[in-house]
Amino acid sequence: MAGAFGITLLCSWLFFTCIVQAQTGPIDVTQLGAKPDGSADMSQVLADAWKQTCNSTTASTILIPKGTFLLKEASLVGPCKAPVEIQIQGTIKAPEDPAQISKDNEWMTIMYVDQLTLSGGGTLDGQGAKAWTQNECRVKTECSKLPNTLSLNFVNNTVIRDLTSLNSKLFHVNLFGCNNITFQHFTITAPGDSPNTDGIHIGHSTGVVITDSNIGTGDDCISIGDGAKQVNISKVTCGPGHGISVGSLGRYDNELPVEGIFVTDCTISGTLNGVRVKSWPAAKSGSATNMHFEGIIMQNVSNPVIIDQEYCPNNQCTNTAPSSVKIAQVSFKNITGTSATPAVVTLLCSKSIPCDGVEIADIDLAYNGNQGNVSSNCANVKPALSGKLNPPICANATIPAQAA
Repeated sequence: MAGAFGITLLCSWLFFTCIVQAQTGPIDVTQLGAKPDGSADMSQVLADAWKQTCNSTTASTILIPKGTFLLKEASLVGPCKAPVEIQIQGTIKAPEDPAQISKDNEWMTIMYVDQLTLSGGGTLDGQGAKAWTQNECRVKTECSKLPNTLSLNFVNNTVIRDLTSLNSKLFHVNLFGCNNITFQHFTITAPGDSPNTDGIHIGHSTGVVITDSNIGTGDDCISIGDGAKQVNISKVTCGPGHGISVGSLGRYDNELPVEGIFVTDCTISGTLNGVRVKSWPAAKSGSATNMHFEGIIMQNVSNPVIIDQEYCPNNQCTNTAPSSVKIAQVSFKNITGTSATPAVVTLLCSKSIPCDGVEIADIDLAYNGNQGNVSSNCANVKPALSGKLNPPICANATIPAQAA
């Protein structure tokens, strides 16, 4: 009996040791049954791996090794007991047909997680080409939404680095209700004609950092929606796409203020807009304040600097009232390069609530086309001007007497 008892203790000790070793090393999805053949769905395997890591009381890692993995959809929900890393070394592909994804707007969703890291040098491939032909949201107010590639909802203290998002069906990344999120060495790639494929959309989130990243897509490289606060964008290369945009704002009721947007040391190439603030001509109120765009290089960009409070794509407006979104404390400084259109600076502010506290400094933008002379176009704003201004900016700008 004594010998048997000793063996039992030994076996128990060995088993315990195995558990400890499994928790301290990464959980490789291929060891749980995922196949890197691009055709076997790994949805359940990823769910199992997430459950195991999320329940661990020590920091743990899910490893998706090199190879191609099909993922029909994933919903990874916390809260977790300790920090979690998902290390993606291979390529995760979405179903080509969006009908195979059961939830609209959700392909890979992560919710209610604190201290998350996404890394590894791999790729999230949304396989969006087939879905783009089904996108009617460009021309219809009521339309069926396609799935985003990565949705982060109520996720805090998170780093996304050294990953690529390829050919999303809709947005590449959508943030909602998040705090302290950093994107670093993040690459987004989709054709310039892929509809509504915003690179990173930020809504109702605070403390977002995007740095040292390359974004080329078919819509805004970065779009900043209502409720975004303390967003810092630096050393980002944008293009193709629609530029880096705040808005659109003022389309829906009860939108939250936008505050503290800083865009610095970026390069924008071949886009439809450069740095932009946009709101709908409608009676719905809102505000966007303390926004600063500085040290931007434009390379053949249409509308390099633009405030557009008459934003109305594809004539979707149902209210012709002037925009009720207050835009204030905005600066555009040290912006150089070339414009693809003669109007290098356009500030079209609301006639009912003119822009306030706009600063323009050191603008040097050349137009080499043949559609007219380089110019600026300003309405309902009188900016403070300083430094070198080429061309002259808002020389005849005024604020309507009734609104002054």
